[in-house]
Amino acid sequence: MKEIITVVKVGGAVVEDNQQLSRLLNDFAAIEGRKALIHGGGRRATQIASKLGIESKMVGGRRITDSNMLEVVTMVYGGLVNKTLVAQLQAIGVNALGLTGADINVIRSHKRPIKDGIDFGFVGDVDSADGNALHTLIEAGITPVMAPLTHDGKGNILNTNADTIASETAKALSAFYDVTLIYSFEKQGVMRNPDDDSTLIPVITQDSFESLKADGTISGGMIPKIENALAAVNAGVKRVIITLATAIDGNHGTVITKG
Repeated sequence: MKEIITVVKVGGAVVEDNQQLSRLLNDFAAIEGRKALIHGGGRRATQIASKLGIESKMVGGRRITDSNMLEVVTMVYGGLVNKTLVAQLQAIGVNALGLTGADINVIRSHKRPIKDGIDFGFVGDVDSADGNALHTLIEAGITPVMAPLTHDGKGNILNTNADTIASETAKALSAFYDVTLIYSFEKQGVMRNPDDDSTLIPVITQDSFESLKADGTISGGMIPKIENALAAVNAGVKRVIITLATAIDGNHGTVITKG
């Protein structure tokens, strides 16, 4: 029987709110057994870019990354956000190690091709994630904290969606562990009405996702999040849950399942 590992992805407004983030990190530290943390930081990147006079452009919930924005996201994701999280985890007894996909060649990608006239710039689509390397670190008592940056093996850093990083990490680790992947953010889960907490959708399958997407209930950045969640469960991840950042115990939120 495989050991259990919990992979938690934190993003959205939670990364920007010190009180919410502190609670999430303490809850993360309290998770028993092996674990890994994946983080975003898009809002912080947008703020820093604005201060530098760099415009942020988004299409379908995903960031256009030109050469200037690539410098910003590399600094913010791989530096400011990642190392702040690592330092805060060390302070509460979690022996964390901050990683980008380039570190120990853990996640390799290729530059996303132009499609339907949209050039996302220096954005990476994942080719491989090295579960062996992560497994070695985790078995040594190290908790990976992964930034949403990958590399192409040719010396180039690529901006990569943090939900994708979480999904690919969970899939790579499923060869060694029973993986629970938790996407945490500022809502209780996937809502029929984002402004009404009573409209939580408890379970989403591939079929129901297509229907909810077609009628506009699920839109924007939630679409790639659920696509990544479905990819994970179809590739052997035991459970995927989308939930509130203050409820990462695995008992709340929207469960994504094959159906």
